[in-house]
Amino acid sequence: MSKQSVRGSRSSARDRADERESATAVRLEGVTHEYGSTGGRFRSGDERTVTALRDVSLDVPTGSIVGLEGPSGSGKSTVLHAVAGLLVPTAGSVELQGTDIAALSDAERTRLRRRHVGIVFQRFHLLPSLSARANVALPLVQSGVPRAARRDRATTLLEAVGLDDRTTHLPSELSGGERQRVAIARALSTDPDVIVADEPTGELDTATGRDVLELLTDVGRERAVLVASHDEATLAVADRVVTLCDGRVDDVR
Repeated sequence: MSKQSVRGSRSSARDRADERESATAVRLEGVTHEYGSTGGRFRSGDERTVTALRDVSLDVPTGSIVGLEGPSGSGKSTVLHAVAGLLVPTAGSVELQGTDIAALSDAERTRLRRRHVGIVFQRFHLLPSLSARANVALPLVQSGVPRAARRDRATTLLEAVGLDDRTTHLPSELSGGERQRVAIARALSTDPDVIVADEPTGELDTATGRDVLELLTDVGRERAVLVASHDEATLAVADRVVTLCDGRVDDVR
């Protein structure tokens, strides 16, 4: 799959060219996060809290893939959620394209996520009543893109991931690998600068997982990719692997 095919027809590409010049797309500095029974931020030492991250610092440059590994409960998914602006850390800063997410309002974080972040889930999270093309186009609906442009963009992306003959199929009519390709195409629909992927091959067989990894590697050539996984084959495509243990950075290799 060529870079040109993935990028498709993108009116914003030239406008954002300067943003993708070997810069740090994501930076976490001293991030600590505590979960509690009612959500939100908590006082240090509150008995209801569970500390998911402890003083985590890492960065993800544009054009690179950084892997996150560690046992269940080590904080991998919490890092992804923080980068995507789905949570605000209890302490520390999370910068996305130079903007501190924690300093933004909920509405501002949502806008930043829609513009800059694409998310790939382990279980695909496709809407069962929508076709592959409609699922890919869904983020563009939320961004106010006209219907014809949404359709063209979704079709181009499905062609780029090898599903040009599956555009009108429902998720139930697709294999696991095809559904994950739809999910990756959806993550690319808004032309994000950052892709976060949580166990992207966790539901796939070895051969299909290899194809998805090839696709993610291609995507990572011009974006920042942060991928959490237990799978050695998945982590092998990363330029750098950060090991988390009990919410702390235990090793970087």
